[in-house]
Amino acid sequence: MADSTNIKRNGNKVDDAPKRKVSEIKLLWQFLSPYKKTIIFALMALVVAAGATLAIPLAIQEIIDQGFNSERVDIINLYFISLMGVVVVLAFATFARYYFVTWLGERVVTDIRLQVYAKVLTLSPTFFEENRSGDILSRLNSDTTVIQSVVGSTASVALRNVITMFGGLGLMFYTNWKLTSYMFLVLPLIVVPLIVLGRQVKGLSKTSQEKIADASAVANETIGAVQTVQSYTQEEFENKRYSGYIESAFDMAIKRTRVRAILTCLVIFLVFGAIDLVLWLGAHDVMSGVMTGGELVAFVGLSAFVAGAMGSLSEVYGELQRTAGAASRCIEIIATESDVKTPDNPTKFPIPAKGYLKFDNVSFNYPSRASQTILGDFNLEVKGGETVAIVGPSGAGKTTVFQLLQRFYDPQKGQILIDGVALTDADPVDVRKQLGVVSQESMIFAASITENIRYGNQDATDEMIAAAAKAARADEFIERLPEGMDTFLGERGMRLSGGQRQRIAIARAILQDAQILLLDEATSALDAENEKLVQAALEKMMQNKTTLIVAHRLATVLKADRIVVMDHGKIVESGTHNELIKNDGLYAHLAGLQFGV
Repeated sequence: MADSTNIKRNGNKVDDAPKRKVSEIKLLWQFLSPYKKTIIFALMALVVAAGATLAIPLAIQEIIDQGFNSERVDIINLYFISLMGVVVVLAFATFARYYFVTWLGERVVTDIRLQVYAKVLTLSPTFFEENRSGDILSRLNSDTTVIQSVVGSTASVALRNVITMFGGLGLMFYTNWKLTSYMFLVLPLIVVPLIVLGRQVKGLSKTSQEKIADASAVANETIGAVQTVQSYTQEEFENKRYSGYIESAFDMAIKRTRVRAILTCLVIFLVFGAIDLVLWLGAHDVMSGVMTGGELVAFVGLSAFVAGAMGSLSEVYGELQRTAGAASRCIEIIATESDVKTPDNPTKFPIPAKGYLKFDNVSFNYPSRASQTILGDFNLEVKGGETVAIVGPSGAGKTTVFQLLQRFYDPQKGQILIDGVALTDADPVDVRKQLGVVSQESMIFAASITENIRYGNQDATDEMIAAAAKAARADEFIERLPEGMDTFLGERGMRLSGGQRQRIAIARAILQDAQILLLDEATSALDAENEKLVQAALEKMMQNKTTLIVAHRLATVLKADRIVVMDHGKIVESGTHNELIKNDGLYAHLAGLQFGV
């Protein structure tokens, strides 16, 4: 339940700020660069819209100074028609800018989510041992939404305001350099608080996002174990725990909002206060004949646009700082490298597969428990088509053998081979294609029975899926369901019993048709009736396959060709059931506890 505010890479927290800044820029451009044409169209529309906006005060100046002094109606009409033309250009340019920029934001955030999700799917179990799923989901959803807001809106608003501000200042200088000079004198009073308070907003924004991620992680963990929470009547405790995280996130968000509000208030006060002072001076110039009324009106209009741009930039700057925090959190996942590497030129497994396995002097300890040796100089050879059971007390390293075979981890010493190919020389995806796995708690997805079985082979036809279900003895209960194979199973298969879930998992493994089967306590959680049905399905699936069975219940491994007994990460005995009983070793001791012999 410990907080996890930084993604860890290879066991280390990622908090190198200078590298992160560079990565942020690289990340955003990496996703923006494929859409250069859209960016160009958006920039063109933005520049035209900003130019049309700044042209309005100048058009009004001409109307006041020239049109109102003319006795010809057609001259006045021409000026107003021109003004309307500027407005039309502004409207269409704004439409184009909004469309292109919004499309760009939606496209970029979709690409970022896809890449973050794809990266998460490739990471080794070490990553998930050190980082909570709730925090990862927060980065995938909340943080990318912040990026979408900036790319799809805030960034264009910022550019428009920058163009408006500098273009307006230039036109103001052209209209009346004296009054504009006065404006520049007060500009530092605006810029300094923008920078100082903006940095505070960035830090508070990142902390706020991390607090939300913590709350999300707690909620995700609790909802996933809601029956356990209710069984132990810990609803009030979990509610208080979640409230603590969410209230902390609220407090941090309010701090961020307060600083942003102060920033905006201060900038607006200084900007419009400066305009008020300058206009007071301008009014005296008009009264003395130094400038015309039209020039003053144009200057007022330009000043308003510039002031609005500066005030908006104070808010935009806060959003940009917030996005920097969100981008860095996404980068931490994208830049994370899996402990299990894919070779540059991976070795292919022979076809057809033979199912030959070999552990050659393998030593291994889990990265999160580096001081504890799980396997030490472990040796095991399994012939193609052989059924080998691995038994032993808890903590002997039985499940670790399966973890290494699936290349979720690589051993620190020695090598593991399938059909003569070292697993470290092969692509992890190819390694796992050689293996069919049925575990004690097989994962059932919130989908139909057909979709769950098809997970073993996405190219399978409905006929193949039905045949796999029948082979797994799952057709017996599927036929009784109202919607048959189309029955929705609910999250984690909650609508099925344990035995039914296992038979769906076996059907999935049958459909995969791997030459090597790994059965990890596949029947240990079942009652006698379900165990008999599942065991019959397993025996049919095991025909002509290389099979490794991990089991605590020795009754399920009596038919194995060979039984390997493990203790403290080593093989201490090997043989058939009868041979091991005669040896009167660890296996005989375990058998005596279970069978009473």
